[in-house]
Amino acid sequence: MKSPKERLAGIRTQRSEIENHLIDELRAQRLDRRGFITHAARLGMGIPLAGFIATACAERDSLEDADEPNPAAPQQGGTLRVGGQTPSGALNPLLVGDQGGLTVLGQTGEYLAWSDGELALQPRLAEKWTPNEDGSVWTFNIRQGVTFHDGRPLTARDVTATFDRMANPETGGNALSALTGVISPGSAVATDDYTVEFNLEAPNGNFPYLTSSDNYNAIIIPADDDPAEWPSTFIGTGPWKLDQSRPDEGFTLVRNPDYWGKQPVAEKIDYTFYGSEQAQILALQGNEVDVLVQFSVSGGKALLTNPDVVTTELRSSAHRQVHMRTDTDQFADKRVRRAMALLLNRTALVNGLLDTKCEVGNDSPFAPVFPSTAEGVAQREQNIDEAKKLLDAAGMADGFSVTLETWTNFEMPDYAQLIQDNARAAGIRVNLSITDAGTYYGDAVYGNSRWLDSTMGITEYGHRGVPNVFLGAPLTSEGTWNGAHFRSEEYDGLVRDYVAALEPEAQTTNAKKIQELLLDESPILFSYFYFFLSGAGSYVSGVETTAMGHADVSRAGII
Repeated sequence: MKSPKERLAGIRTQRSEIENHLIDELRAQRLDRRGFITHAARLGMGIPLAGFIATACAERDSLEDADEPNPAAPQQGGTLRVGGQTPSGALNPLLVGDQGGLTVLGQTGEYLAWSDGELALQPRLAEKWTPNEDGSVWTFNIRQGVTFHDGRPLTARDVTATFDRMANPETGGNALSALTGVISPGSAVATDDYTVEFNLEAPNGNFPYLTSSDNYNAIIIPADDDPAEWPSTFIGTGPWKLDQSRPDEGFTLVRNPDYWGKQPVAEKIDYTFYGSEQAQILALQGNEVDVLVQFSVSGGKALLTNPDVVTTELRSSAHRQVHMRTDTDQFADKRVRRAMALLLNRTALVNGLLDTKCEVGNDSPFAPVFPSTAEGVAQREQNIDEAKKLLDAAGMADGFSVTLETWTNFEMPDYAQLIQDNARAAGIRVNLSITDAGTYYGDAVYGNSRWLDSTMGITEYGHRGVPNVFLGAPLTSEGTWNGAHFRSEEYDGLVRDYVAALEPEAQTTNAKKIQELLLDESPILFSYFYFFLSGAGSYVSGVETTAMGHADVSRAGII
């Protein structure tokens, strides 16, 4: 039998130049194991192969999980009860834009790839994917032998139709925030029944993430189906299929006997919608549900110490953005924006507001969880004296008044209060306007949205496996979610360079430039990246959640 070293040598003869360069970075210890596996999966290398390579390159075999007890295996059969947020609108795969909706899409629908809890991509409806030399063309091999719930076979045509719909500006789909400037209708071409070629508008080293569960609108549905009809069918290729829908209340799913993968453990899923976090938490505590998809620190502290509940926390890139509109009298001068950033007590945020269930942000979208986030960039900390000096230099020594807008979501009103309190130290008078989600977001278009039109606002952003959406939609000059109205040709160019990079060190080099530029300009405050928390009864095992808000319960059941 060949040794791991000999097997690795054989593997390297079959890998591309980019993949071998990635292996060299691992061997030189410029990438850790987790970073290597994440980048390898992005380039289309399978997780098992990447794991073997990482082990073979190590000085000794990994014993990382040797002493971890294996959870008890769940029993086959039965009904698993799941609780989640009530979706904010119709369950149209094109238009869903909230966690309540996206969790539902992923139950019966599937993606080309699954972005797991470690940010690595795992093949689903695509068996593999490969880029051309500069990352401007990506080829996906579609899994054969897969059928939709009504028996129709999955083909490349279904994939191209799905992406054409999402990339069409006329649909007004939520995925446009990720796909605008990346692909257009017609960019995805079926070269045969099971091969799709994506011809990108510009090179994009992270493109596979935009086809994965990270882009939660991208469940593959039949080419000839109208997405608006999806709520009545829940049609997809997944392990579950619709049994009964209870509009605004929930739904029941049963096993899909023709599923291409392993059959689910449970026979049935009974999914209930809850209109408030308190109702969800009480449902888990009162044994009305077995699994709770997500809860917050502020609302669910009792679950963290409940011996009858097993909680899971995942590092994530989820965060709250505090935009400061750069074309207003208050925030046109970047020195004022930097002063506001320096007034924040981030230690109080982490220890008090989030009870340490988060990581400190440094006023850029590059969360600590991202492998491409550059080290060596000074962490911004509270400095009231420096903030006062900056305000004085900007002609605002006496402070100013500003209205901070947000809505009643988890800890966001408390965050607004903390900003208000911190700002007083430099004479800045922050008035709070806290409304409901509908009032805050309005029509989500410039000119008719407090989110996009307010002088200062707090907006929630869900997790992504790569920072592309965070870098683009809220910060580029033509970004669709640019509440700060920030415009910088230098920034736009750096983002293009980052997005185009295929190699890890090129991504990190460009990331550092972006991080430093945003510290200087400070159009948006990124104070913390909060952990994704979920819970289940202690009698349940096998639930897999992701920080995006997906919950895979196909391997879950009662112990």
